[in-house]
Amino acid sequence: MLQEFKDFAIKGNVVDMGVGIVIGAAFTSIVKSFVEDIVNPIIGVFTGGIDFSNLFINLSGQEAATLAEAQEKGLAVISYGNFINAIIAFLIVAWVLFLVIRAINRLKREEEEAPAPEPEPSAEEKLLTEIRDLLASKS
Repeated sequence: MLQEFKDFAIKGNVVDMGVGIVIGAAFTSIVKSFVEDIVNPIIGVFTGGIDFSNLFINLSGQEAATLAEAQEKGLAVISYGNFINAIIAFLIVAWVLFLVIRAINRLKREEEEAPAPEPEPSAEEKLLTEIRDLLASKS
């Protein structure tokens, strides 16, 4: 059983998946910063200064001016602005992945379309060609 686990853990797919998860986590922090620090302020300019991260529905009935204040008080809130930010982040990640996969597929197609070099003839084929040429020259 230990050997089976070792074989499983060392297989290339598991290692590749681990690398992908680590890179994905790093990419997530970049996308989160991009959405919060660049995209949301730009959208805020076009929407009259709306800050999505501070949009919430207070379910408790108690007063709270901001989401941070409501969370600090422990009030029941639906913070749909954070959900909007998550949707924007998802769309950005999906778009970037689409572009990367599209570029990879284009490169694969170009490789497939390129004519394959003619295979090198085997020693037997070379010998038969020489014999054929020799016989043809004697005729």
